[in-house]
Amino acid sequence: MRFVKHESHPYRTTTSFPVSKTESSCEETIYDQSIDGTYCISSPDGKVQVTFMLQQGIPYYHVRYFDKDIINPSALGLTFKDTEPLDHNFRSVNVTYGSFDQSWTQPWGEVKEIRNQYNELRVALEKTTETRLRMTIAFRVYNCGLGFRYELPKQEELINFKLINEETEFALTDDHQAWWIPAYQPERYEYLYRNTPISSISKSFRAVHTPFTMKTADGLYLSIHEADLNDYASMTLMPYQNHTLKADLVPWSDSVKVRGSSPLTTPWRTIQIAEKPGDLLTCYLNLNLNKPNKLGNVSWVKPGKYIGIWWGMHLGKYTWSSGPKHGATTENAKRYIDFAAKYGIPMVLIEGWNIGWDGDWLKHGEQFDFTTPHEDFDLEEVASYAAKKGVKIMGHHETSSVIQNYEQQMEDAFALYKELGIDSVKTGYVGQDPAIERRDNQGNLIGMEWHHGQYMVNHYKKVIETAAKYQIMLNVHEPIKDTGERRTYPNMMTREGARGQEYNAGSPDGGNPPDHTTILPFTRMLAGPFDYTPGIFDLFFDEYRPYNRVKHTLAKELALYVVLYSPLQMLADLPENYEKNLPAFKFLLDVPVDWQDTKVLNGEIGEYITVARKDRNSEDWYLGSITNEIGRILEVPLTFLTPSKKYMAEIYADGANADWITNPYSLHIHQLLVDSNTVLNIRLANGGGQAIRFQGV
Repeated sequence: MRFVKHESHPYRTTTSFPVSKTESSCEETIYDQSIDGTYCISSPDGKVQVTFMLQQGIPYYHVRYFDKDIINPSALGLTFKDTEPLDHNFRSVNVTYGSFDQSWTQPWGEVKEIRNQYNELRVALEKTTETRLRMTIAFRVYNCGLGFRYELPKQEELINFKLINEETEFALTDDHQAWWIPAYQPERYEYLYRNTPISSISKSFRAVHTPFTMKTADGLYLSIHEADLNDYASMTLMPYQNHTLKADLVPWSDSVKVRGSSPLTTPWRTIQIAEKPGDLLTCYLNLNLNKPNKLGNVSWVKPGKYIGIWWGMHLGKYTWSSGPKHGATTENAKRYIDFAAKYGIPMVLIEGWNIGWDGDWLKHGEQFDFTTPHEDFDLEEVASYAAKKGVKIMGHHETSSVIQNYEQQMEDAFALYKELGIDSVKTGYVGQDPAIERRDNQGNLIGMEWHHGQYMVNHYKKVIETAAKYQIMLNVHEPIKDTGERRTYPNMMTREGARGQEYNAGSPDGGNPPDHTTILPFTRMLAGPFDYTPGIFDLFFDEYRPYNRVKHTLAKELALYVVLYSPLQMLADLPENYEKNLPAFKFLLDVPVDWQDTKVLNGEIGEYITVARKDRNSEDWYLGSITNEIGRILEVPLTFLTPSKKYMAEIYADGANADWITNPYSLHIHQLLVDSNTVLNIRLANGGGQAIRFQGV
């Protein structure tokens, strides 16, 4: 598109918001270098238009999609303790425009090649007061949405500042339907999603987490999140008046939001826009807004599947602590390694191997020792045994949220794993928020911090960087939400950050309802890979947890391996349950975890979704389709397959009488010759699913 910029007389006053209506009006806007002015930019395809405005010295932005208002004029700014606020008394001093269009290759991911194409607007602002404080607001506009952030150049008044509020607003145009989980709750992100109008949120909770996904009355889909969260507080969204959401940064224990010094750039605030909900999943805006890989050669980062001494602990068959049911014994670890070797599963996760689990570890995380095993577990012998079998161990570090204890041992712990050939680690931060004790050098308690404030953002980053130093991949549980760090640090593979499979084993509410996994792709999964831990074959646990069960059919558990993406993907059930059903287990062994391409073929949030993915290392395609508690038949054209080529579809479908309540195990496995002209009628039972492998013939 053509960019124009006109100078004007300073201090000209306007009385209304000048707002662009189309791409051409964006081009014709007069760009005023003054206290009041309008600056407009469009996406490369012209669909998304962003207007920046100064109204009586106050910065605002406005977003349209075609001829529809998406975000009404919304305030911008930052306010500080003991420093002049950066939210009014501004004039623009420089405006620049630019375009960028370049593709980059993910070392692993849901697609291999990602196009990073955007138009950029940068508005440099200066206070009209004596301080002449400066701030730049940068916008990058993509075909599927936008990101914007604040940039503070170095200036004396902003050395060692304390940010007390980010004034960013998202003034929505109506009372949209929203899918959300509450912020500032004891179990962090681990709540079932609610589906309500935006107006209902303010009646219930202070704020909600992002990604925050909405559907408008005229059928557009929006999702607000953030990208490149670094040395800053995580953003939640606080309901405000007139359907407006305001950025609410997770505070330190003393209520300060961010401690910092200029120069500083904030995370990007992102808004995805889609005409179909599935298009939200294939918009890689949040990844693109992160910095490129800074680790160099990451050939040591290898996606893969794993099993583990984990599900048995949640069932109560094993314990993390020592004793007669201790799970992480040398003998039991070797049994799992033998199973992995027999079936070609690359990794075995071993939890509960180190001392510190005895007693109330939930309250005494300071007792964890990350280099000393239990007496009945020989770490070196197990690592050597696994190596001889061609299996890797996935290490485990549970911190119980005692951060300083972990940080004091972290270097030695990763060095030990590196020495033993262990190149992936699952970390954990169990603890009800605000759970993080922050102490001074003398051990005195300063305050209790949230998992998602700046203190912990910096801790999680420190773990990523330390792990990378020892070429170790990470699977983080009780994490900070994903904001695209995996582009910069490809060893940050996957994380939890939502209610996963474990809630089906031990939750007092009976576990996740059938619609939970049909909501996750459009909410939590917009942030990044999710270690949901699918693949439970024994759907009832009468022997261990008679009041819990998995509220899916067996076919749906298979389909989750395609629908819910993770580059480290667990085969979560007990080995004996897989060996009782080898025909179904074959799909778990076949399905890859690293993809060349991803296509969302259909979907409605909380109802159903169908995803097709192409294997990065072969010409095979895989399809997963799932539904909520309501059965349905979906018409799925196979146009993603290579034209003029035949494929054998190996189909794992719900049986004719399958039902998640009455007959969840009914599974029909059959083959069908197909090509790109084939239209499949995929039948999904109540709470069911279907998984398909397409192999060229």
